[in-house]
Amino acid sequence: MKLLFIQTGGTIDKDYPSGDDNHGYGFEITTPAFERILQRVNPSFDYETKMVLQKDSLDITDEDRQAILAACKESLADKIVITHGTDTMIKTAELLAQLTDKTIVLTGAMLPELFKHSDADFNLGSAVGAAMALKPGVYITMNGSVMQWNEVTFNDATSQFVRK
Repeated sequence: MKLLFIQTGGTIDKDYPSGDDNHGYGFEITTPAFERILQRVNPSFDYETKMVLQKDSLDITDEDRQAILAACKESLADKIVITHGTDTMIKTAELLAQLTDKTIVLTGAMLPELFKHSDADFNLGSAVGAAMALKPGVYITMNGSVMQWNEVTFNDATSQFVRK
């Protein structure tokens, strides 16, 4: 069994370079955080990686979501982890729910993986465990919780995904 990691962007992949022109943003989406994390942990499973987007999730369009869906459909992998920005993660998960034969887990981070106190490693590890253990469906894994996409909402007061 091989696990597919898909990058779409979001805070998990952000860097804040100084002195660069970032098209009006104070950040840029860089190489996938999962590549650095996987290199550090040396996992005992086979995996492949794919970059689909490098966008802040507020900038993801319906066409972009279709590209994410196509990447999942086209992959032979039946276990997929997608790193995604938190602002529109649920919207993307809703579209992916039409894929009933794969286990898809979306995750991200509240702080970029490059930051010392980021939650990225913890969230990605939780997503990998969830993808390996759960039956087909679409899930969101953040802050130590694993929830089906349609049973989750974002609590602005706590900055966490919680069950509805």
